[in-house]
Amino acid sequence: MSVGIDRARLRDPLLQPIAAKVAAGERLSAQDGLTLYTTSDLLGLGMLADYANQQRNGDRVFFSANQHINPTNVCILRNTCTFCSFARMPKEDGAYTRSLEEVFQEASQALEMPTREFHIVGGLHPKLRLSYYTDMIRGLKERHPQVHVKALTAVEIAHLARIEQMSEREVLLAMKEAGLTSLPGGGAEVFSTAVRATIAERKLTGEEWLRVHRVAHQLGIPTNCTMLYGHVETAQDRIDHLTMLRNLQDETGGFLTYIPLAYHPDHNELGEEIGRVGTATTGYEDLKNIAIGRLYLDNIPHVKTHWPMVTPFVSQIALSFGCDDVEGTVVYERIYHEAGAHTDMHLPYMDLVRLIRGAGKRPVERDSLYQPVRESFDELPPEPSRRARPGLPVVHAA
Repeated sequence: MSVGIDRARLRDPLLQPIAAKVAAGERLSAQDGLTLYTTSDLLGLGMLADYANQQRNGDRVFFSANQHINPTNVCILRNTCTFCSFARMPKEDGAYTRSLEEVFQEASQALEMPTREFHIVGGLHPKLRLSYYTDMIRGLKERHPQVHVKALTAVEIAHLARIEQMSEREVLLAMKEAGLTSLPGGGAEVFSTAVRATIAERKLTGEEWLRVHRVAHQLGIPTNCTMLYGHVETAQDRIDHLTMLRNLQDETGGFLTYIPLAYHPDHNELGEEIGRVGTATTGYEDLKNIAIGRLYLDNIPHVKTHWPMVTPFVSQIALSFGCDDVEGTVVYERIYHEAGAHTDMHLPYMDLVRLIRGAGKRPVERDSLYQPVRESFDELPPEPSRRARPGLPVVHAA
């Protein structure tokens, strides 16, 4: 049971009127959001966000037994998305494209693990057609009927629509018919036109990203949403971005969770331009973005911390800063490790349970749609030992 807000603990007097709104369940304004970004009272901010989260989710913290799959890193935006360390040109060293059988072989690890979700994203390959992805989804569902498929960002959906000369609605319908459960939230970055001109010049605009998610919601496909922070954006850019997410959620109600994503500067052009190496964001900033997400996005049910980016330690602390969802088991994370992340590729199932319990919270395993599937963990058998880290396959269809 949540307790009231102890406003005497707020060091920043500018947080007092915001605390009154939070206690009354009133929506925060854009100016309130900017105040949250400028405050130095991190603990006070965390207290407010924790209260807002407890009002919605109590002491529950969700996690998923998921497996990340990245079919290709070949991407036509290789030279224009300056923040990305994952993408490659077709003939570039390290470029790969997996055959469907190679994807199915990687996914076979789900047979010896408690996997309930495949999380599938990759590059904008110039030759892979819609049928590659629909056949992939069907093949995964045939082999693992109990596993949900969360696949392809809005950017990938729009790319396939251009290749196939179809509407984005038609692409989404084809994927839904093949067995798609939901869409991930990647590709949003920051919606600001000026920011996108610097970090992702040829990527979808913010309005185009929102359009794809609007169509998905209209088709009954729920989605996640994200914001990439810690590069060249301002606090105003962040609040404008969050406002656009909140407005679409008011319209459709289709977002499941919000995930603030920390920019990593290693091995990408943007990191070289702004002179950063190692972790671009601090734990202070990571926690602040979690807390503000929870307070400002009052209509999105869940806020997720992405442990491969901010470390399991910071993710555990985030559970007292308004966060109720932890990225799952993952199995093999490529995208952020290409950008210099030093976290493990995989977090074992029971380690997630212990992480959540260690924060004084109640772990709840969920599926892709946030339906609880397990709340008792004391009788679980030991998790199978991890296989050796899989190597990248030979290049196909590059």
